[in-house]
Amino acid sequence: MRNFAADMIIFHDTHCVEYSSPGHPERPARIIGTVPILKGRHPEWEWREPQPPKERNLLRAHSREHVERVRIAAHDFDPDTPAYPQIYDYAVQSAGAAIAAGRAALSGERAFSLMRPPGHHATRNRAMGFCYFNNVAIAALAALDDGIERLAIWDFDAHHGNGTEDIVAHNPRIAFASIHQSPAYPGTGLTSFANIDNYPVAPETPRPEYVNAIERALQKLLLSKPELLLVSAGFDGYAGDPLVQMTLEIDDFARFGKWLAETGIPTAAALEGGYSDELPELIDAFLGAWEG
Repeated sequence: MRNFAADMIIFHDTHCVEYSSPGHPERPARIIGTVPILKGRHPEWEWREPQPPKERNLLRAHSREHVERVRIAAHDFDPDTPAYPQIYDYAVQSAGAAIAAGRAALSGERAFSLMRPPGHHATRNRAMGFCYFNNVAIAALAALDDGIERLAIWDFDAHHGNGTEDIVAHNPRIAFASIHQSPAYPGTGLTSFANIDNYPVAPETPRPEYVNAIERALQKLLLSKPELLLVSAGFDGYAGDPLVQMTLEIDDFARFGKWLAETGIPTAAALEGGYSDELPELIDAFLGAWEG
């Protein structure tokens, strides 16, 4: 077991709040409201600005054609995923933060990427669901290239991590688990196969049953004995989230953080979804408990 540093490292770039679309749920306020709460309550935490990754990091997870489509962004990718000006730069920086968080974890730190856009819906060839590049998949493949033999990805966002599944499926060095509302966007994640474990959960599932599914997914991942655990940390399973109909409360996200603190495995997390006004409190509960 590694000796972890006492504090948390937050990878964050202030420019990630500079794009928006009126009425879009993936909005700058998600970050703008979170930063002062974390800085005010945890002045000892270290904040680092990520660096954009080399293109080869993107190309491990995405086709060259997809990377070029995001770079050019000539038209909206779908109704949920606009072609914002300079979206390539924002998306690349978010991917760089996930890579940096993974590497910080392997050096013995707890690390969280507080960035937008999120990533877990972006497939090898498609931007969708607010996501342009798949941050966690890119970080996972970078870690394997750095010499890690085996890692796991725990996705507790309330939407299926279809993009991550698409990219890492059948990779024997990666174990992936997604626990998500079903039916819900994007309508995938109904079956498990190979290295992919999906846990579809019905809307309004009682809170203890939902928490149990999330815990079972994590415990099964740990059985694979990963050298690194990456977390797609979505907070839209919260009972007050406007996009899904799930039942988690703030204490549950603290519980998830406590579980991470107990694993003894190098761990990094990246922000995915979470669209309620309570998002800053949910993130703080998760990170505070994880720090222990």
